Amino acid sequence: MACRFPMTLRVPDEIAPAIKQAANQAGLSVNAYIVRVARRAATLDAGHQLASLGLGQDLAGEGDAL
Repeated sequence: MACRFPMTLRVPDEIAPAIKQAANQAGLSVNAYIVRVARRAATLDAGHQLASLGLGQDLAGEGDAL
């Protein structure tokens, strides 16, 4: 279950139409689309942080790929 809390997101007028269009093309509400994009960004950030640890081949073959 998602933790729900009120949040206001201010989107610049110049990118709001692109977000709405991308959400429609993905078949998602704007909220669901923004959640998807935020989740992907957080996952990529975590991957970059792991990569910066220099573990390299230490994790090879562990079943997780970034």
